[in-house]
Formats: sequence, structure tokens, C-alpha cells
Amino acid sequence: MKIIKLSVANGIHWLEIPEAGLRILCGCPMDSVKHLMKRGLIMPTEKNGVPCETGPNAILLSDVMLQNGEFANLGEFPVLQMLYKQGMILPGHPNNTGQKPLLIGQAEQVNAQMQYIFRGNYGLISKEEILACGVDEACADAVMRMKLRFAFGAIRPSRDLLDGCIVGDQPIEIRNGVTVQRTGTNLYAFHYAGETVLVDLNLTASQRYESAYPLGYQLLPREYFAVVHSGEGDGWDVNRPSMSSILMFHGKIYLIDAGPNLFHNLSALGIGIDEIEGIFHTHAHDDHFAGITTLMRSGRKIRYYATRLVRATVEKKIAALLSIEEERFGDFFAVHDLAPESWNDIEGLEVRPILSPHPLETTIFLFRTLWQDGYRTYAHFADIVSLELLEKMIVADPTKPGVDRACYERVRAEYLTPVELKKLDIGGGMIHGLAKDFATDTSTRILLSHLARELTPAEKEIGSSAPHGMMDVLIPGESDFARRRAFSLLQSIFPTIPLHHLRMLINSPLIDLQPGKILLKEGEVPANIHLILSGAVEKIRTRDGIFGRISSGDMIGEMSGLLESGSRHTYSAACYVKALAIPVGIYRELVQRNGFMERILRNAEFGAFLQSTPLFSEGMSPPIMGPLLDELTLRNIPAGEILSCRDLNRLNIIHSGRIERSIAGAGVDLLQPGDHFGEERAVFNTPCLFRLKALDDVELFQISGDQVREIPIVRWKLFESYHNRTMLVVHGGDAESGSFRWDNAFNIQILEMDTHHKRLVEIANAIMEILRHDEDRRSLENAFESLLDYTEYHFQAEESLMERYGYPERQRHQEKHRHLVKQVLEFHAGLRERSVLQQVDFHGFFTQWLIRHILNEDRYYSVFLNAKGVY
Repeated sequence: MKIIKLSVANGIHWLEIPEAGLRILCGCPMDSVKHLMKRGLIMPTEKNGVPCETGPNAILLSDVMLQNGEFANLGEFPVLQMLYKQGMILPGHPNNTGQKPLLIGQAEQVNAQMQYIFRGNYGLISKEEILACGVDEACADAVMRMKLRFAFGAIRPSRDLLDGCIVGDQPIEIRNGVTVQRTGTNLYAFHYAGETVLVDLNLTASQRYESAYPLGYQLLPREYFAVVHSGEGDGWDVNRPSMSSILMFHGKIYLIDAGPNLFHNLSALGIGIDEIEGIFHTHAHDDHFAGITTLMRSGRKIRYYATRLVRATVEKKIAALLSIEEERFGDFFAVHDLAPESWNDIEGLEVRPILSPHPLETTIFLFRTLWQDGYRTYAHFADIVSLELLEKMIVADPTKPGVDRACYERVRAEYLTPVELKKLDIGGGMIHGLAKDFATDTSTRILLSHLARELTPAEKEIGSSAPHGMMDVLIPGESDFARRRAFSLLQSIFPTIPLHHLRMLINSPLIDLQPGKILLKEGEVPANIHLILSGAVEKIRTRDGIFGRISSGDMIGEMSGLLESGSRHTYSAACYVKALAIPVGIYRELVQRNGFMERILRNAEFGAFLQSTPLFSEGMSPPIMGPLLDELTLRNIPAGEILSCRDLNRLNIIHSGRIERSIAGAGVDLLQPGDHFGEERAVFNTPCLFRLKALDDVELFQISGDQVREIPIVRWKLFESYHNRTMLVVHGGDAESGSFRWDNAFNIQILEMDTHHKRLVEIANAIMEILRHDEDRRSLENAFESLLDYTEYHFQAEESLMERYGYPERQRHQEKHRHLVKQVLEFHAGLRERSVLQQVDFHGFFTQWLIRHILNEDRYYSVFLNAKGVY
């Protein structure tokens, strides 16, 4: 056997060809390095007497950027492991042979990873980007000096450190006679010396990327002001989550950072996604960032708190990973920018973010609230720098990389601020802190974190560690936070119910459920209706393939209780759960007295069907689902009818029947009951790309796009399916079919502009599909309106970028833009005068109009900006 293949975890495989010196990590979701370490595929060793680690020297990337809502490609830590822990970049190291780590995959994914790793290394990469975040010149200069010192004097593009191997449908050699061929979505065939091995990176619909470590379940009381220690490890610790904390304030839940396997971590602590009030973000390294997609799977926008510098870095990193515009971040979070170096009052919780030296924009946090004799304060100091190293960075010349003495003294004073509870990064090395710097710290309690080993005796003299889930209570809670939450949830479900009726419901018993406890079995008639207050519950009906998850705000057994009928599902506690057990009799009586029964029964059938679909199977508590059902409309489509683009201004869910989706005459997929379509126009404001034909008589549930846009979990699922489908069109079209195919040669190596250009190609393909079938004129008008709007948006962004960096040919380029807008307006006017559209050569026009501009004009400014470190 010349090719060795091992299955490591869901979506992760190991491929090794010893004769060719090739070791490939196939699939790199979050914590893939930890999985390799657990399997012994990364181990400590020596080479020529020099300590180092074994591990991969290449990564096979997933074709899709997201799988089941999680990032599929997170190569930051695997690449760091190759460069530094294996020694592939270290001067004089025996493993530094000149061979770079290799990224293997489709062009879209390789380019995305190059940009994401670039942002992970440096964050904001120029004074101009820093100034755009609202800081003054002196601060921007200081940040760039410090950043360049960490970067050894120069910000280098990822291609200086990494190689890429672009894979298509034909075999291509990787290295030393090993070839690879893509055989389907996420399917790859590797060949060497007559052997062939197949690798499948796909997850099934019910699979998630696995956690590298088990966590025990815990039941946490809600407190007035407390800190739950949810992570004490680092990006290399195979036994613990990365450094993070959970703040409780007035019984509400706030996260500090979103590390890998956040879903698993919160489940172990009995916290449902919909309980989270907000997140405070320190910085964008993957061990503090990779779990952010979990927070996008909420039924409402979770508040995002960070300084503008940190938020800008996070937005650029997500934009690179998903090839989307940076401002799309606000589609999933309620963004609240924090003023740096100041106390920000958040409903009584005062927060002070402080800029801390690190390779990319990072803040440490102080949290405080008033109590009795003054303040109680918690300090969360993630990814700090050792004072010894910082002192060595002092450079008197302000034109050279480094920091000044005043910066050092300021940082030292901030680090040693005495508080009631302080949590520290003591990971050491080039970019992390040391415990000894805090030997004289007079804080009441110090916790030492962010490392993958036990504390030394000397460190234990300074501080202690905290087991997962341990809680430090700074101010105990005397209120009944559970009943307060129950009151708030019931009031949102029944906004018009009298207060005395609410009090009757609130007087129901509170119960705690252990993990695995079955609340209600399929077929059972419940005695109580359970309102979930904390934790999460699994909703199961295996014969129909239903396996969903519901959390805070959901009600279990409502319809079966009201109708005295058997439950349609089994409900099992996924972790520790607290619920309000409302007796069915009083619930039914109050529902009838207040006139809610008709509405509940009317919406019951529709709601049950929607919640059986993948799109609405989780995160849809009654306060969120109710308004959707109130506005939902039905539409019937006869067999054989073609749905025009003007019919797709609402999100459609198929209740019965089948619809064929096609483009350029070729079938894309077959839509059946439970599937959805129309999100292009309804949610993402893009012309419809596909032709839809009813194969049977079809009944549709139609929902307003305005409503769906405000539900992050639904929008996130729609984005995943929409993005994966449209990328296949943008990258898989051809001129013969009338579709336009994006070519890797069109990339100008500036991420934001490349993303815009691909979106324009997507809109162009939609126009070509309308023209191909001579669709109604209103659809064409809408499509051209989208093209013009996005063109104006793109040109404005491009010109702002040129102005920011002082591109000398900016005025000439602006004149080219004005000419391009005039051309598309003239082309559009010409179409209005034509009676037949099918013979219009929009493909030829678009090639001349945009592609030649990209290949000719945009290349000039891209070279100029690349030279300034802008990619």
C-alpha cells in the first residue's frame, strides 16, 4: 500500500504517501489540528537534534465554504503548525527546506484561504485601513509601528508563505508524481504509482463537525454578576476549549469570544443559543473567532460588542472566508461599537476595552458594576504580550517598527490594574503573556489561562486555574431570574394577555431536567406544557428524518395539550434544561378566555409543517414563528406552469408537488415538499438565476422576504444554500450555454473587488437567463435595476479605495466608470425598443463592458495597491 488513508473525524481525513513525502490533511474545519494530535498524526519529535513536531505538509480544502452552518475551511492553525511547530519557516531549522505548505482545491477556495490567512496573520494591514476605523493619526501610526514589529518589519502576502494547487475535473500533479482529480462536489481521487484513493469531504444533513474533546454537562444557576469559565486552553490544547468566559449580568448571558466548538461548549453548560444577549469580542484569531457562525444560528440578532478596529478585522476575515461584502456582517448581528479606552455603559454593565499589543487588533476588557461600597470588576486579558518582550520592542526612532517607552508604561499599568477577578493569557512565546509579570499584582483573585499544559509551581504562587464550568460570583443574585425570564417570554408570545392571567401562568412550577430526560414521547398526551427557559431540547421523529433542536422560548406539547391528542414528536433534553411546567388545564382555559384559540389552531398546521422543514427546524420560538404564520399566504401552481421572475418576490416553501429548477436548459435539481426557492430576489435582492417549472400541481407557502431577513438562523441557512448554488453557476457556466463563467484569471488579487466582480457576473447570468426565455419585461427591468445599483455600489467602493491610498490615476479611472454606466444605460434603452429578446447578445456586451475593464483598467490599480500591501 503506497497511499495511506485514515478517517479522523466527520469531514476530516488523513492521506499519506511516504514515497512522495506528501502528508495531506483532507478537510480543515475548526480544531482539525487537535483531531490530528488526538490521533497521533501530530507528535513531538526531533530532527537533527532540533525539537519540532510531525504533521501535514498539505491541506485539501472543501469545495464549499460552509457545511451545515459551520465554516468548512479554517486553515489558520494547520498552517501555523506547519510553519512554526514543524519549523518549515524557521531560519536554520532542518525542516526549512524551501518547500512551502500547500493548499489544494478549487481556485475559489484556495484564493479565499490565502486572503483569510493573510487577515488572520495581520488584521488591518495599512495605516489607511486603521484610519478608516475612526482613530486619529497618532494612534494609527502607533498601531502600525507595533504591527510591523510583530511582523518582523514587513507585511507579507500569503503567497510568500504558501503554495496553491488548483484542482479541476482533470488530473493534476501535486508533487512527486502524486495526482489529484475532482470527481464531484467535495469528492476527490488521488493517484500514485497505480493506486487510487477516494476522499469524500461531505457531511450528511444530520452531521456536525466534531469536538476534539468531551465536556461534562453542568447546571448553572443564573446570577446577578458572575463569570463562568468556559475555556482555559489555547488553540493547541486537545483537552479543553480555548480561553473564553461567559458573563452573567442581571441573569442575562454574555459571551467573551467565540472559540471553536462553541455549540458543543454551550450545550455542555446548559445554555441555548437564543438565551445569549450579546458577545464581547477581543480579536479575530481562530481560537477566539471560529465559533462565530454558531451565534448566527439564533432566531434574533445577537448583540456584537467590540471596538471598530476589532470589528473591522472580523468583518474582513469573514468576507474572505465567504467571499461576501464586509457590511453583510450586520445582517446577522446587532452591531454595537465600543469606545476604546473609555467606560461604555450597557444597561448598568460598564465595559472598558483597552488596546493591547498583538499581531492583529486586540483589546483586553474590564467589566464592572456598582455594588454596596463601590464597584465589582472582572478583567479579561486574552492574548496579551509579555512585558519582557514588549520592553525589547521599544525603539526610540518613531519611523521604525516598535513601540515607545510611553506605550510600554501604559500597557504595564493597565495589565497590573487591581480588580476583584482577573483572567490572564500566560501562553508565553512571541505573542502571549507570562505569569511572572503579575507576581506583584494585588488583584483579589487571578486565574491563569490560554495554555496547553499544567501550571508550574511558580505559576501557582501567582494564580490558579479553573475547571470548565466553574463560576466566580462577584455579586450574588437575590431575584428569581428564571420566573422573570418566563414572564418576558410569555408576554412576547401573548402581548395582549392581561397581567393577572400572566401571573397565573408564571405561578406554575419550575423544573430542572437532566441531559437525556424525555419530556414528551411521540403519541403521548401531555399533562403539562413546558416553556423552555434555558438549555436546549432535541425534537425527534426518526421515521420522517426529523431531528431538530429547540431552545429558550419554545413551548413543548402546546398543540397536543390543547387538542388532547398525541404528540407528533419525541422531545429529549440535550443538556441540563430549566422549564416552566404549565398545567394543560389552566393554559387551555386562559387561551380560550383571551380569544387566542382560533389563531393558535389556524397556525398549528402551517407551523407544524414549516418546523418539519430543514429551513425552519430550529431557532423558531413562538415569538418568532407567530408573525411569520400570521402573514403567510398560500399559492397554487398548476402542473406545467413556468414561474417567472416577477413571481419570486417572496420566499416559497413547497407544501405539495414538485418543481424542476434549471438554467440554460439544463436541470440543476428537483425541488420537493419541504424545499424552498425564491430567496435570490426575496432575501438577497438579486435577480432570479434559475428557471422554475411545476412538474405537478404545486401548493406553496409564501413568506415575506422582509420578515425572513430579520431571522439570522433562517437567513444563514438560506445564505449557505444560495451561495453554494450560485457559485456553481458563476464558476461552472460556459459561453455555449449562454452563461458567463468566472475565470481565475479575472482575479485582481484584491478581495473586496474580486467579490464585487463575481456578484456582477452572478447578476449578468440572471439577465442572460431572462433573455434566453424571453421572460416578461418587468423581470428584465428588475434585473437591470439590480445591475445598475450594484455597479454604482461597486464603482463607489473602488473609487474610495483608490482615494484612500492615493492612486495617481484615480480621476481617469472615474471617467472610465462614468463611461461604463452610460454604456449599460444605452444597452438597456435599446432592449426596451426590441420586440423579441432571445437574439440579444448580452454575453458579448458583458464581456466587452466589464471583463475587458477588469483585465485592462483594474489591473493597473491592483498592482499599485498590492505594492502597498492591499490584497
